[in-house]
Amino acid sequence: MSTTPDGPAPGQGGVEWVYSSTSSEQLIERYDTWSASYEAEMEDNYGWSAPRKTAEVVQKHVPLDGRILDAGVGTGLVGQLLYEAGYTNLDGFDFSPEMLAQARLKNVYSDLRQMELGITLDYGTNSFDTVTCVGVLTLGHAPVSSLDEMVRITKPGGYVIYSMRPDYREPAGFVAKEAELESAGLWKLTEATEPVQTMPKGIPDALMQIWVFEVTG
Repeated sequence: MSTTPDGPAPGQGGVEWVYSSTSSEQLIERYDTWSASYEAEMEDNYGWSAPRKTAEVVQKHVPLDGRILDAGVGTGLVGQLLYEAGYTNLDGFDFSPEMLAQARLKNVYSDLRQMELGITLDYGTNSFDTVTCVGVLTLGHAPVSSLDEMVRITKPGGYVIYSMRPDYREPAGFVAKEAELESAGLWKLTEATEPVQTMPKGIPDALMQIWVFEVTG
């Protein structure tokens, strides 16, 4: 379906619209446009539950005083849920300035920056106890090399926790990258949740899993 310059074509949802982007620049522009209505649409049209499910997994593994980086923060849904659960040492970044503006309104992050996964992140090595990444490691978004930087900025004994469609992992190279990092002694698998629907209203066949790796090197 074709798109208009200002938003999705009639009958096209926001998820399908951003996934049809043909460049990083267009992807950012579309997230900027979508930012104000993103949360309402994801709830009403898709039943988006990955932020809540990820926050529940974080609570199983990460102490409340842990320093957490929300990578690809979006409008701050994950941070808001973690803050409500008692986590107050939260940082985040996103490549969309308008999505970041929405996240700032929540007043739950200590630091928010505009950055993009796939390049060197502006954080020191071993800076965080946990890095979360929800809905970002997906088609047309962050590349598999993003995992290298997540590991670098996470302290040994900390966690990298991310959501991903199980049918996307292997063809996109994430299974091989995960094995490479494990073979190098940089992390080990702690938990992989069962596949669940996280957009049951709009895309019911889009299953999602949450992966938890403990950084060891």
